Formats: sequence, structure tokens, C-alpha cells
Amino acid sequence: MIHLKQEHIDQINKHAEEDYPHECCGIVFGRLGEDQSKAVSELLPISNSREEQARHNRFLITSEDIMRSELYARKHKLDVLGFYHSHPDHPARPSAFDLEHAWPTYSYLIVAVAQRRAGELTSWELNSDRSAFHSETINRED
Repeated sequence: MIHLKQEHIDQINKHAEEDYPHECCGIVFGRLGEDQSKAVSELLPISNSREEQARHNRFLITSEDIMRSELYARKHKLDVLGFYHSHPDHPARPSAFDLEHAWPTYSYLIVAVAQRRAGELTSWELNSDRSAFHSETINRED
């Protein structure tokens, strides 16, 4: 389960709408509980580093962005809980590309965007054998 405040949902939706028709992406910070639940405390929007012609259906967070995020998390006593990205004009379901590039344990939040309007928001975790994603419950908090 991942706990998200409305302000985080609004932030993801705004980023997705601003970057449409390209995919947006970002880092999700917070705390991993002993019961493996994830409490989100902040997000870091990242500029999609994928080449221009592929940004409409792919995103890239560079290794430098990942390193900076891990250092930021360590400095602020947070965990990198996962990543978010948008699917312009596609459902909020992981693609084959997402499956190929994901890591187990992390949450992958996906927001569907149709005609510049954010819609369904889902969260996924990759199975430890990397065979498939399973849906993760989003607990929306005020």
C-alpha cells in the first residue's frame, strides 16, 4: 500500500498536464514502514531526458538524477519509494517497456492523460522475479 496526500496527487496531475503530449516523470520520497507500506512525504519532478522524438511514450531519469535523489533522501532521512510518470493518451497501466526497465520493491505511479487532462492514477510494484507488475493500493489522504 502507498499513502498519498491529495497535494501529491495534484502535483503529479499538474506535471503530467504541463508536459503533455510528452511523458512526465519524477521521484517519490517518503518512509518505508515495517509493514512495507509506503508513506509519501514529497515528490521531485524530473525533466524527461528521453530524446525529443520518443518523449511521447517513453521517459528517462538519468543516473545522475537517481544519484542526486539518493543523496537528497539520505540527507533528509527519507527513502526513495519509487517513481511516477504519465501515459499520454494511454491507460494508466505499465507497458512492456515499463516492465523491461523497472526494479522490484519500488512503486511505479502512473497517471493517464487524455487531451491534456490527467485522469486515472494507479500504482504498481514489480514482482521480485520480474515477471509482471502487480497493482498496489493507493490510500488517498487529505
